[in-house]
Order: sequence, then structure tokens, then C-alpha cells
Amino acid sequence: MKRNPLTLIIGFLLMIVFGLLLFVFQVRQTEIAVVTTFGKPTRPITEPGGYFKWPWPIQKVHFFDRRVQNFEDRLTEGLTRDSFNLLTSVYVGWKITDPTMFFPRFAGAADPIAEAEKGLERLLGNAKSSVVGKHPLSDFISTSDNGTNFIAIESEILAAIQSEVRANNYGLDIEFLGIKKLELPETVTQSVFERMASERKVLADKLQYEGEAEAQKIRSEAERKAADMVYNAEGEATQIRGKAEAEAAKSLTVFQRNPELANFIFRLNALEGSLKEHSILVFDQHTPPFDLFRGASTNLLSK
Repeated sequence: MKRNPLTLIIGFLLMIVFGLLLFVFQVRQTEIAVVTTFGKPTRPITEPGGYFKWPWPIQKVHFFDRRVQNFEDRLTEGLTRDSFNLLTSVYVGWKITDPTMFFPRFAGAADPIAEAEKGLERLLGNAKSSVVGKHPLSDFISTSDNGTNFIAIESEILAAIQSEVRANNYGLDIEFLGIKKLELPETVTQSVFERMASERKVLADKLQYEGEAEAQKIRSEAERKAADMVYNAEGEATQIRGKAEAEAAKSLTVFQRNPELANFIFRLNALEGSLKEHSILVFDQHTPPFDLFRGASTNLLSK
């Protein structure tokens, strides 16, 4: 009995597909894989593409998500350097970097990602307690340092957890870390508020002292400049008086030689002082200095 050629072709294609499923596997862009030989990890796959393997039970492929996983731990209590209890919680971004190390530790769990995060939470508790114990409470709640101490604390916790992860051969790396929450137990809240108020008062007193010192400096400088101006003005006035007295002495010598000229100049000055503004004068020609006009009208009429 002859077989239908179409049936033969379909059967041949199915054999090819079945063979590919047995000997070839594909790793997607978002995946990372490890190939195990008789249950032991022998080959990590970190790049996407198609790969060859021996069929089960010789080899088996285990796939893991290579994307960054977000994780937030619970609040844990730690003692600050100045003996205050502080509750902290952090958020973490991590991803698998070495599947051959990650697989033996977590692949046996129903959810390897959740199991890995449980291990990270234990390590984070130790790292946070160590870092919190190195800093006073003011480094966490201070508003006068533009957050530089807070950022430094986050960096210290990140460095500590990265070191712990590498030392424990988790096969993963911490991409980022930040403090999510800070809380104080009710037993220490009032004492913390009192301490914060005391610190603010010290800062206010310091600013007031600096302001008063600056004001006193400005006043002293102004008084010094005023004294210099008065001294310079008195010096110039003394020079002017000296020059005037010298000129007066010269005039006095001339007037002593010619008293009639002195009398005439004095009368002219007096007359000039009385005629500075527009005015009508009624005077006696016999009264100095108006006696200068005596005979002036007769002369004008004769002309």
C-alpha cells in the first residue's frame, strides 16, 4: 500500500519540530538561563538567542527574569550613635547577574524571586543596623545640610548590602537603594522634639549674635568715617580762617595808612548791604552811609 506523499512530508516536519524541541532552546531578551547537566549547573546563558542542549534527563534549562526587581523591606529598629531608637525601611532594585550561583541557592523554592528577597531582607537588617549606629539622629532629620548627610547614609547602606550579597554568593547585584520610611517610637518622640527645639534655639541665638556683631561693625565703621569727615572739615575751616585773617591783616595795614579810604570802603559796603533787594529808601543825607549821596542830586541837576 502506497503512502500519501503529503502524509510523509507532514510526518517528516513533525519529526524535525520534535527534534528541535529536544535539542534546541531559546532565551528571550528579558530572560537569563542556566543549563544543568544531571542536576548540576554547567552553563550560564546571559545573552538572548537560540542554543543547543542535550535532551532531558541529561540536560535541563532553567529560566529566570533578568529585569530589575523592586523590593521594599519592613521597618526594622536600630540604635543611633547618640542612643535613639530609629525605625527604618528601604527600597531596593536588584537583578540576577550570575545564574550559576543564583540557581543552587534559590531554584529549589517554588518562587526563586520571593525566596531571594527573603534573603535580601535579612542582609538589609544587618546592613541598616550597622550604618544607623554610626550616625547621630540629627544626620537623619537635619534640614540645614541640604540632604547631604541623608544621601551619604543611603550610599553607606548600599555599599554594605552589596558587600554582603557578594560575600554570600547570591549571584545577584543591587542596582539602587533608598530610604523609604523613617519613624520614631512613641517613647522617644517627645525627647526628640525637645532636642530639635533646643538645636533650633542654639542656631537662632548664633544667627542673632552674628547679626548684632555685624551691626556693631557697621556702626563703628560709620562713626569712624563721620569722625574723619569732621576732622577734615575742621582742618579746611582752619585753613580758610587763616587765609581770611591773613587777607584782613593786609587790608588793615592799608587802612591804617589811609583811614579816609577805609572809612569810604566801609560806607560803600554798608550801602551795598542795604540795596541788595529792590527797595525804596527814605534817608537822611547827613546819616552815614547815606551821606555819600549828599550833593549828588545838585550835581545831576546842574548837568
